[in-house]
Amino acid sequence: MGTSTAAVATHGTRNYAIVTAAYWGFTLTDGALRMLVLLHFFRLGYSPFTLALLFLLYEAAGIGANLVGGWLATRFGIARMLAVGLATQIIGFLMLSAMSPGWAAGFSVAWVVVAQGVCGVAKDLTKTASKSAIKITAGDASGRLFKWVAFFTGSKNAMKGVGFFLGGVLLEALGFRGALWAMAAGLAAVLAGVAWSLPPMMGRAKASRTAREFLAKGRGVNLLALARVFLFGARDVWFVVGLPVFLYASGWTFTMVGGFLALWTIGYGLVQAGAPAIVRRSDDGLSTEVPAARAWSLALTAVPVLLAAMMLADVPRPDLFVPVGLCVFGVLFAVNSSVHSYLVLAYAGSEKAAEDVGFYYAANAAGRFGGTLLSGLLYAWAGLPACLAGAGVMLALCWAITLALPTGAAGARPAGAGGA
Repeated sequence: MGTSTAAVATHGTRNYAIVTAAYWGFTLTDGALRMLVLLHFFRLGYSPFTLALLFLLYEAAGIGANLVGGWLATRFGIARMLAVGLATQIIGFLMLSAMSPGWAAGFSVAWVVVAQGVCGVAKDLTKTASKSAIKITAGDASGRLFKWVAFFTGSKNAMKGVGFFLGGVLLEALGFRGALWAMAAGLAAVLAGVAWSLPPMMGRAKASRTAREFLAKGRGVNLLALARVFLFGARDVWFVVGLPVFLYASGWTFTMVGGFLALWTIGYGLVQAGAPAIVRRSDDGLSTEVPAARAWSLALTAVPVLLAAMMLADVPRPDLFVPVGLCVFGVLFAVNSSVHSYLVLAYAGSEKAAEDVGFYYAANAAGRFGGTLLSGLLYAWAGLPACLAGAGVMLALCWAITLALPTGAAGARPAGAGGA
């Protein structure tokens, strides 16, 4: 019996390591893509609002991709959906590489938006499959689940930061088209590794048969999904367009801007990975973790409000104090994100974890969509202070929602749901 349990644990650890490594490869290219598109088209003279439009379908596509991807992963297996996500990203890269400088500006923008939409579908299919795999491979131990979720999300975001830097390097070294071809080739190697090493039916279960059954989530999952909309909207409202354009307009070079965003994301990822050492754990997995989500959300709310007030008060050298303040934001945001990522898996049912995770990350995509749109609109309206003020409002809403999160298993799941 003990040997069998040990074998299952070893197999779960192996699959977790494979999924994590595959998602690292995907995230490296995804981060590079964002920087490639942002810097390439800004250099071509696109306005901040147009830059935001280039990313809108990327974020919007993720809403449907997460919902459908969670259902498909439950029905056909997590490994298969992970492979589909990787293949879809390669298609998106090849579409972008086919763009011609001779095309009309309007057609070029439309082509990039559609290609970015394909990449958005790829990102969220891959994310839903990967994070669902953690629930399956970690088993019932909440301590291991928190550690595995934290390491996965933290290391993934650190890798995305490296991707930002890689995107700038590849753009300089290979040009826009050459960089995309190189990333497509690298991702094809990752896809081959996934197809060869993971059991294709991993995580397969009986999927929901009706929309009503699919949407019958526990109270905890529903509230966390709503909080996630505002949490990630509050980051992207300044991160996507506002901060990069502000820093460049303040005299920073492309390399400096890309380097800062890379270091910010790497640091954010490292803090995420270490969150289990920061947040006190409980035996039931909820009674101390939920209050922690509330406290860290409240602390995070204060940072963008203070920065916006300082900019409006004309405090000297905003090009220095804003990046420093946003590094503080990154630390607090990382712990918030890690706790939320753990809680959704703690609330999720075991049999249909992929559906619960897909629903949750559809909300994440909705928040990023709103944040991306507002980043361009608010910056065009009143600059970075408006973006930061918008972040403060969204974080206040996020904190208010966490006050209603259940701290016991009875209130976390719908009637008849399986245990987490």
